[in-house]
Amino acid sequence: VGRERVAGALFGLGAYVGEVLVRRAGAVWVDFDAEQRAYFGQPVGVRMPDGRVWNPLGKVVNRFEVGREESLQTFYLLLHGRVRQEAA
Repeated sequence: VGRERVAGALFGLGAYVGEVLVRRAGAVWVDFDAEQRAYFGQPVGVRMPDGRVWNPLGKVVNRFEVGREESLQTFYLLLHGRVRQEAA
């Protein structure tokens, strides 16, 4: 299945991931400026309480195109500060 055929579904899932970050991790939706739009390839994203800006719409596309190494669960846990550090 090509990305173009599922673009609407991917956008919807990316919006859902972003809204989970808003409701559960304190993020806010932001309109990207021109530089951010060029970098992320999206018009909107989320800003975390620490000021970092993320692109959940693009993350979902990456998960679709790359596979499980682009884990949405790890993405959420990383941004929410709940990823466990691997033992040395």
